Amino acid sequence: MRAKRSLGQNFLVDRNYQRRIVEALDLQPDDEILEIGAGTGALTRLIAGRVKRLVAVELDDGLAAALQHELGHWAGVDVLRADILALELGELTHDPAGLKVVGNIPYNITSPIIFRLLEREHRAGMILLMVQREVADRILAPPGGKAYGALSVGVRSVAVVDRLFHVKRQAFRPVPDVESTMIRILPLRPPPLQAQEENDLRTLTRVAFGWRRKQLQKILRDAPDYRLSRAELERLTEETGIELQRRPETLQPEEFIALSRALRSRSRQD
Repeated sequence: MRAKRSLGQNFLVDRNYQRRIVEALDLQPDDEILEIGAGTGALTRLIAGRVKRLVAVELDDGLAAALQHELGHWAGVDVLRADILALELGELTHDPAGLKVVGNIPYNITSPIIFRLLEREHRAGMILLMVQREVADRILAPPGGKAYGALSVGVRSVAVVDRLFHVKRQAFRPVPDVESTMIRILPLRPPPLQAQEENDLRTLTRVAFGWRRKQLQKILRDAPDYRLSRAELERLTEETGIELQRRPETLQPEEFIALSRALRSRSRQD
């Protein structure tokens, strides 16, 4: 099958990496697995028959049909021709928290896929994804650098993230222009934030890193989402202990959480 650039297809053909990915899933007989971007079925074949249920999602018509023909009759294997961003995990399983997700995903929609899998209502139990190395660096970046941003805070405020291993470009066909990394995301149980707190945090990080070269006090004063007065900024500093002369990239995820909570408290008082 020829890879389709329009779908961001780069097939992992190196069997050693295929085996390492499946080993990282720590498969158990009672597991439910969701595979995103099943492609030619390299990982699908290594998983099928070893778990209670495997749902293989593939958007490409030809690839999905081929997988359905080969594996669709296997007990516990469901092949879906679908867009993962149009699916709800709650529609695929009665226990999203027990679901293990694995995928060699299109790099142009990595962030939307990650945040879809981390949606509070149907958050998976374990997520293993092949991502562009630059994206892995952004997710795992410490505060203070250019790589640190809204993606770093958004993911690590609700999950623990590990870099499992890098994957050389030559392991794919066609060979991509970028380096790749396998990451593991383990959502925190129970969720450390309430649903509204997660929404507040996303709003704050989106605004803050959209103005990342400016000081927080200017961002919170000028951004339409906040429009804080000088007195309100002073009270915010007193409540949180966070110096608002700092720039967004210097704040730890925990400080963003504290700041968003204080902003929510202020809005309730208004």
